[in-house]
Amino acid sequence: MGGSRLPNGFAVALDPRVRVLGDGATLLGGAPTRLLRLNPTAQSLLAGGRVTVHDAVTAKLARMLLDATVAHPRPITCASMRDVTVVIPVRDNMAGLRRVLSTLADLPVVIVDDGSAHMIDPADLGNPGADVKVIRHRRSRGPAAARNTGLAACHTEYVAFLDSDVVPRPGWLEAVLRHFSDPGVALAAPRIEALSGAGGAVARYEAIRSSLDLGIRESPVIPYGPVSYVPAAAIVGRRAVLVELGGFDEALKSGEDVDLCWRLVDRGARLRYDPSAVVAHDHRVSLRKWLARKAFYGTSAAPLWRRHPDKIAPLMLSRWTLAMWLLIATGLRPGWVMAALIAAAGGRRTADALAGAGLRYRDVAVIVTEGIVAAGLQLASAVCRHYWPAAVLGALVSRRCRRVVVVAALADGVVDWIGRRRTAGETGEHIGLLPYLVLRRLDDLAYGTGVWSGVVRQRTLGPLKPRIRR
Repeated sequence: MGGSRLPNGFAVALDPRVRVLGDGATLLGGAPTRLLRLNPTAQSLLAGGRVTVHDAVTAKLARMLLDATVAHPRPITCASMRDVTVVIPVRDNMAGLRRVLSTLADLPVVIVDDGSAHMIDPADLGNPGADVKVIRHRRSRGPAAARNTGLAACHTEYVAFLDSDVVPRPGWLEAVLRHFSDPGVALAAPRIEALSGAGGAVARYEAIRSSLDLGIRESPVIPYGPVSYVPAAAIVGRRAVLVELGGFDEALKSGEDVDLCWRLVDRGARLRYDPSAVVAHDHRVSLRKWLARKAFYGTSAAPLWRRHPDKIAPLMLSRWTLAMWLLIATGLRPGWVMAALIAAAGGRRTADALAGAGLRYRDVAVIVTEGIVAAGLQLASAVCRHYWPAAVLGALVSRRCRRVVVVAALADGVVDWIGRRRTAGETGEHIGLLPYLVLRRLDDLAYGTGVWSGVVRQRTLGPLKPRIRR
C-alpha cells in the first residue's frame, strides 16, 4: 500500500504549526521535527500552503508532504455508506447496545455476543432500523476475538468497529470514510470524547484527559508521533487489509488495538486520526473501576514490547537534553553550570543543522528552548508514571530526590492541566487544578502499577527502557 498514488482532486494542506523558512524553500516541523528542503518546482506548487493533485508531479509532492508529517489530507470524495458494515462486540451491556444501535439506522450491523450472561436475542433489540445479525460466543473469548468473529462475517469493503459503550455523533462516519480516498490508508479513526451526564471529579477529569481521547489535532498514526495508535472503541478499516493481516491478536487481553495499528504500519499502510469526527464514550467514573481500568491498560506495555520492541518506550529524548536535566536535578551549582554549557553546545549543534534555512539566532533559541522544555516535561511525566516505584523509594531516603519528585509532579500536572483545559471537548466539563493534580497522579500510579505488573509477568524490563537519541 505504501506506493499507492493519490487520486486527482485530492489535496493536502500544511500543518499550521509547520514553519515556512526563508523564501519558502525550507519547512521545519512534523513529528519527529525535521527540516525539509524544497526544490523550486515544489515551492511554486506549494504556494499558499496547499497542493491539489492533478498529475504525477503533484501526486508525488503531496505524498511526500504527507509522509513527512508536515501536511494533512484534504480529500474531496467519500466512500459510500453502502460499503460499510458495523461490528459491535458486546458482553452484558444491553442498554449500551440498544443506545448505539439507535444511531446506526440503515447500516448493516454484526453484533458479536461475547458470552453474555443473558444471551442477546434480536427480538430484544426493539426496532433498531438497521440490518442486524447476532453471532454468539458460548463463553467469553475477549474483545479481540469478538471483533475477529465480526470481521469474518463481513463482506463489505470497509468495516467499522464500535464498542457497545459508545454513541457516534452525526456525520462521524462520513468524515472518517473520506480518508479512504487515499488508497494507501488502511485504517482511520474519530476522536473519542466523554459522554456527558455523569457527575463527580473523575467524570470531569475523564472529560478532558481520557486515555481514549487523543486530542483536537488531526494526525497520522505513527509510533512516537503525537498519535501513536487509535483505540478500537471506534475505528474504520479496509476489510481486505485487516483480513490479510489476521485481524486482532487474540492472545492480547489489552493493547490489541495498539498492536493492530503497529502491524499495519510495519506493512507500509497509512493510518489517520480525524478529530472532526466524534464518537462519545461512556467512561468509567467510579474511582475503583477507573483505577482498575488504568492499571489494566498498563499491563499491555510488556506484551506490546515483546512484539514491537522498537516502538514502545516511556520517553524519547536526546543524550544532551537527558544529561542537562539530570545535572539540573542534582541541585548543585556545578551541575547547573555544566547543564548550561551542555545547553549551549546543543544549541550550537541545532544552529549548525539549520544553517542555510534562513533562521535568525532568536528563532534558533526558541527552537532549542522548546526542545529542552519538552524533554523536561517528558522526564517529569515518566518519573511520576513509569518510574514511580523508583521515585518513591528515592524520595524516602533522599531529601534532594524528594524535592525533584515533588517538582516533577507539580510541573507535569500544572502544565498538563493548562493544556487540557485549552483543548477541552464540547462537553464543557471543567475541573479545578487541585483535584486534577490528585487524579492525574492516581492515574499515573495505577497505570505504572499495571506496567510493572506486566514487567514482572513477562520477565523483561523492556517497557521501562528509554529511547535515547544522539
